[in-house]
Amino acid sequence: MSRIDGRAANELRPVEIIPNINKFAEGSCLIRCGNTHVLCTASVEDKPPRHVPEGEGWVTAEYSMLPRANRERSRRDISKLKLNGRSAEIQRLIGRALRSVVDMKKLGPWNITIDCDVLQGDGGTRTASITGGFVAMMLAFKKMIEAGQLAEYPVSGYVAAVSAGIVNDVPLLDLCYEEDSSAMVDLNCVMDDQGRLIEIQGTGEERPFTLDEQRQLVELCHQGIAKLQAIQKEILGV
Repeated sequence: MSRIDGRAANELRPVEIIPNINKFAEGSCLIRCGNTHVLCTASVEDKPPRHVPEGEGWVTAEYSMLPRANRERSRRDISKLKLNGRSAEIQRLIGRALRSVVDMKKLGPWNITIDCDVLQGDGGTRTASITGGFVAMMLAFKKMIEAGQLAEYPVSGYVAAVSAGIVNDVPLLDLCYEEDSSAMVDLNCVMDDQGRLIEIQGTGEERPFTLDEQRQLVELCHQGIAKLQAIQKEILGV
């Protein structure tokens, strides 16, 4: 099957992560996955939520798409006086993914908020947000270590995410919008750098899919995530 942009079935879109894009945030980056561009910033506060045990920290996330991130202008959530249901679901996913590798006791009494703002969306915005959000979080931890607020990085590993899907009965990695909109099956996968699964979101859009097809898609994601984590490690140097 010939893909729209000429990529191989197991090939990622061109990926670029630009660190320290926001001089005011403790950690930040701009991640570009093909034509999907997401600004990720990490903010550090000394007030964890009330549900967090004393002496422990917390990591949370917020996600939104700018009005012209898509082909047509969308209304801002503030104009509707409520958070878009899709945005709420995605920001919970980002928060869960990042918390999965953070030791809240080692983090101590700090609250880390990861803001993921989609500047341009062309498929895979949630997975790009997780991959970029991890980089922003680690850059914030680096600054905290330098300031004496942390003794070490409070993480057990790296986190990245990517999508895969079945288009015209062919499993493909890292779907762009045109592929995603016509996919028979759509799957998002989050993993750490030991190849362990953190979360899988798989949906039969046009038909059910088999366990073997799920394995094929997860293996494609595993290959892509390993490449994304190599980029993360090159940028972070830890």
